[in-house]
Amino acid sequence: MREVLVVGGGVLGLATARELVRRGRGVVVLEKEPTWAAHQTGHNSNVVHAGLYYAPGSAKARMSVAGNRSIAAYARERGVPFEQCGKLVVATSEAELPALRVLAERAEANGVPARTITPAEAREYEPEVSCVAALRVESTGVIDFPAVCAALVEDLREAGADLRLSTPALGIRPGADGGVEVATGTEVLRGSALVNCAGLHSDRVARMAGLTPSARIVPFRGEYYELAPSRAHLVRGLVYPVPDPSLPFLGVHLTRMLDGTVHAGPNAVLALHREGYRWRDVSPRDLAEVLRFPGTWALARTHAYPTGLDEVRRSLSRTRFAASLARLVPAITEHDIVRAGAGVRAQALLPDGSLVQDFLIETAPNQVHVLNAPSPAATCALEIGAHLASLLP
Repeated sequence: MREVLVVGGGVLGLATARELVRRGRGVVVLEKEPTWAAHQTGHNSNVVHAGLYYAPGSAKARMSVAGNRSIAAYARERGVPFEQCGKLVVATSEAELPALRVLAERAEANGVPARTITPAEAREYEPEVSCVAALRVESTGVIDFPAVCAALVEDLREAGADLRLSTPALGIRPGADGGVEVATGTEVLRGSALVNCAGLHSDRVARMAGLTPSARIVPFRGEYYELAPSRAHLVRGLVYPVPDPSLPFLGVHLTRMLDGTVHAGPNAVLALHREGYRWRDVSPRDLAEVLRFPGTWALARTHAYPTGLDEVRRSLSRTRFAASLARLVPAITEHDIVRAGAGVRAQALLPDGSLVQDFLIETAPNQVHVLNAPSPAATCALEIGAHLASLLP
C-alpha cells in the first residue's frame, strides 16, 4: 500500500492525515517548517466558532456547526485546554441593528444557539460593554489550537504515519503508475495520492502539481494588541462588533484567552510577504505576484478607500486601534493596550477582485487541493479532513 502524501502540517493537514489513517490509509505528512502549526494555525485567535456568520447552506455554515461540536469533543477526549464561554456580538448604534437582525436570522437558519438581548442583559455578561442590542451566542469557545495539533501528531505517530518536518514540496508530477511523485530536495516521495493543505502557499502547490487554480492567494496580516494585565478585568469573555457583510473579516474584537489575557484584534492589512508578520517583512517575489494579479487591482478599486486606508491607519496608530475597541468597551484607552503578535490570513481572490467567501477545494486525478480555508477552518478541521479523505479514490 502506497501512502497518501499530505502537504502542510497545520491543523487542517494533520486532521486530514488523522482521518486517512482512521480509514486505513498510509500517510506521509510534509511540513516545510521545523515545527508543526507554524503559520495560520499557530497565529490565530484560538476561537472555536459557532457558525453564526456564514450563508445558510454554505460549507462554512454546515462544517462550523458540526466542527464546533467535534473539535470540542476531541479536545475533551485528548485533554486539550478548551472553554465554551459564549460571546456577544454588539450593535453599538441603531444603524447596526438591521445587520444584527440578519445575523440572528442566520444563526437560526444554521442551527446556532443564539438570542438577541437588551443592553441591560448584555451587561450581565460584560459589565463594561456599550451597545443598543446584542446577540448572545452560547456555543462559541476558546481553545489551544497548537495543542490540538500536538495531540493530532501524537495520534498519527501511534498509528504509524510518516511525519516529516523541514521537508518542503519543491516539485510535483504524476507517477508512472498513476500515483503522485513529490520532490523534496533530498529525495522523491511516491504516493497513491496528494492532498494539498499548504495554506498560504496552497495555490503555488496546486500550480506545481499541474493545476490552474481558479483563485490566487493574497495574504492579509491581522495584527493584535493585548489589554494590559491591570485592565484585563474589563472583558470577561468574547466581545465582537457587527461585521461588514461585504468582507470576510469579522472586525476588531476582544477575546479572553485560556490564560486570562485579553487579545484585541485583528485588523486586516495587505501583507507584503506570504509569511509577513511585520511591516518590514517584504518578499519581492510575493509582492510582485500580488501586483501582477488583476484581482488585486479590482479589489483595490472596491475596498481601498475608505476601508483599506482605515485599516492601514489603524495598523500604524495605537490611538486608532484603541478607539475601535472603545466602541465596544468605552473604558479602553490607548494606554490600556500593548502590541502582541500577528497572523497572516491566506485569502483566496478571484481575477475579478471577488474575495472567495466559502471554502474552495479543487481536484485532479489522485489530487485534492484546498485553495481557500481561512477562519473558521481550524474550528472545522475534523469535518474538512473527513470531507477531503472522502474525495480520494
